[in-house]
Amino acid sequence: MAAQDGICSSDDNRDGRSALIFVGTGCSSAVPNAMCLIQPSDPPCHVCSQALSLPPDQNPNYRCNTSLLIDYCRSDGDHRYILIDVGKTFREQVLRWFTRYKIPRVDSIILTHEHADAVLGLDDIRAVQPFSPANDIDPTPIYLTHFAMESIAVKFPYLVQKKLKEGQEVRRVAQLDWRIIEECCETPFVASGLQFFPLPVIHGEDYVCLGYLFGEQSRIAYISDVSRFPSSTEHFISKDGAGQLDLLILDTLYKKGSHNVHFCLPQTLEAVKRICPKQALFIGMTHEFDHHRDNKFLVEWSKQEGIPVQLAHDGLRIPLDL
Repeated sequence: MAAQDGICSSDDNRDGRSALIFVGTGCSSAVPNAMCLIQPSDPPCHVCSQALSLPPDQNPNYRCNTSLLIDYCRSDGDHRYILIDVGKTFREQVLRWFTRYKIPRVDSIILTHEHADAVLGLDDIRAVQPFSPANDIDPTPIYLTHFAMESIAVKFPYLVQKKLKEGQEVRRVAQLDWRIIEECCETPFVASGLQFFPLPVIHGEDYVCLGYLFGEQSRIAYISDVSRFPSSTEHFISKDGAGQLDLLILDTLYKKGSHNVHFCLPQTLEAVKRICPKQALFIGMTHEFDHHRDNKFLVEWSKQEGIPVQLAHDGLRIPLDL
């Protein structure tokens, strides 16, 4: 897709660089909203009607669960594919965007938290792993907090338990190598050769979700689910704190008002002004957002504040150096 409003985008996945691929930019219920289709209003919801009628590459209002694929091109030219979150719509994202950008596999998985829109696609990871009826393959490393691990062990016991009970038959399931990380900016980890710093944020009253800071040549923060920034986390990614971001990718659920567990557009824009990245992209949107119309508003806001911002969309690919 063409570059928009100062944020570079590209369809070319053969340029020898790393890239960010937004395989999902929608809320937990995704867009189109099912209720808009089974009980349509009069007139019908424009965003949801359009989202159902256009092909993927012309359809920025069709939004799967928020998820980011990092195509990391190492210094030797070899590519590693790192996926942040595996939500309910993961299989659809593979069919839409892995095929379009010729993504052959997932080398590492990083989870922000254990809610449905971040983990319920884990069973489908087997679809992007080598076929083995006996599960005799190298497991995919998956990075998550201890709290998320405990929750996923209840949701997906067969993905966590390695030993079969006596007499239990082998069934093909995703093979995952569970690796516990800390909820701390000062404790980075390395996934597929790329270093990540956890960014703890508040997602509700007292629920901690993780964003991530990564990249050396480009400093990028990805924060998908947030209602409040702890001061230490905001300092870590702020221009007036530990250093200016090249790109901030940030949660924005609704266009107006506020929400108990997510930023809405007013809070998102205020956070962008405080953090002051070089540019920002918004994710996690409901059907309240019309991509083209609302990006026109954001163009004017960007001119006024001096920070290029826009809504991301499913399938957006941004080449960069990490």
